[in-house]
Amino acid sequence: MEEAINAKNSDKMIKEMFKAGAHFGYSKSRRHPTASPYIYGVKNRVEIFDLTKTADLLQKALDFTANLAKEGRQILLVGGKKEAQEAIKKAAASIGMPFVAGRWIGGTFTNFSEIKKRISKLEELTKQREKGELSKYTKKERLIIDRNIANLERFFSGLLLMKEMPKAIFVIDPKKELIAVEEAVKMGIPVIALAGSDCDIKDIDYPIEANDSSISSISFFLDEIVNEYKKNKTPNAGKIQSF
Repeated sequence: MEEAINAKNSDKMIKEMFKAGAHFGYSKSRRHPTASPYIYGVKNRVEIFDLTKTADLLQKALDFTANLAKEGRQILLVGGKKEAQEAIKKAAASIGMPFVAGRWIGGTFTNFSEIKKRISKLEELTKQREKGELSKYTKKERLIIDRNIANLERFFSGLLLMKEMPKAIFVIDPKKELIAVEEAVKMGIPVIALAGSDCDIKDIDYPIEANDSSISSISFFLDEIVNEYKKNKTPNAGKIQSF
């Protein structure tokens, strides 16, 4: 009975992935060797993912996400490519997680002490501006401070909730976010990644082999991760922990 239910749920997930266009990869010439086991075939010169295998990979990522949620752990969501930016921001906001929806700042993990200083500076200046404490400065000085705040917001506003190193990182397109993945691996932070057929997944702890370039596919997988986190976050988990 349980096997029948699991099979039914898997079939439903596969249909939803297909509807989202998750089955589309890139041309064979762009395929990374590590993606080969997950390719079903080719249609109109575009490689097609085997969504039954993708469903298995997704379930492993969801199981890991569920455990993080039960413990109240923090996940950093990363997606700097244009197709992912808005979906990343929306997903992060819905579960109160930090995010990077632009260029990854080198050293975010490997030089976190310096990043924390920048985040603290942004918080300090923002609070001073909100309280009207910047009025003591000249017009020229306030202009410089406002520019400084804008610059800090551009790079660090998504990280304001990241007071400590996150327990995991979820990446859209690990090829594009290579530096983020490398830093996470170096610091021992588990990596979940939506990876297209051109991505090297050998260092990814929880790869999800599927279309990482369309808004519909990206949104689908982000929604899956977000919903799993919401479903498993226990009321007594308290404040999000990142240690």
